[in-house]
Amino acid sequence: MKSLHRPDLFTWSAFDLERNVDFNGVAWIRPEGNVLIDPMPLSDHDLAHLTSLGGAAWIIITNSDHIRASQELAQKLGAKVAAPNAEQSTFLMGCDRWLADGETVVPGLVAIALDGSKTPGELALLLEDTTLITGDLVRAHQAGRLMMLPDAKLQDRGMAIASVKRLAELEGIETVLVGDGWSVFGQGGESLRQLAASF
Repeated sequence: MKSLHRPDLFTWSAFDLERNVDFNGVAWIRPEGNVLIDPMPLSDHDLAHLTSLGGAAWIIITNSDHIRASQELAQKLGAKVAAPNAEQSTFLMGCDRWLADGETVVPGLVAIALDGSKTPGELALLLEDTTLITGDLVRAHQAGRLMMLPDAKLQDRGMAIASVKRLAELEGIETVLVGDGWSVFGQGGESLRQLAASF
């Protein structure tokens, strides 16, 4: 796994040939139990690395299209799984917890429910007020520039734009870690505001 902007954060990726972007998983290493977010399959090397750091207590899935390797890793690591509350009736795997807007996942990590994306109630996650972790709605197919999921994929463009603008209003965001594409370090809040102003 690759080190991120904080010593307790790591990522690993798989390149998607159709979209020409990386699909990213995130690991937050914490004494109370590690948290994986939208995990991609782990290589033997990365699985050994994660195991050396304590495995995982929780796997958080931001939307039903980001189940990825969650079921396999939950079984292998003994982790519990949490997913968007609004997707309970259609989710394709069992979950231990359903997350609503504003809910604290674990101390320091807050769920933000987004409207209008390709699945109902997609989650973004706010880590200790400075790092925003997104699933599908906010992404980056070009380094240094955030974008919204293409219109053809959205359930409701107006609601999706309102969700992006809500994220842009969060104060103190320094980094945006995206599920799909290039993450933005240091200028995350400004990049979100630029995206919101583009609509």
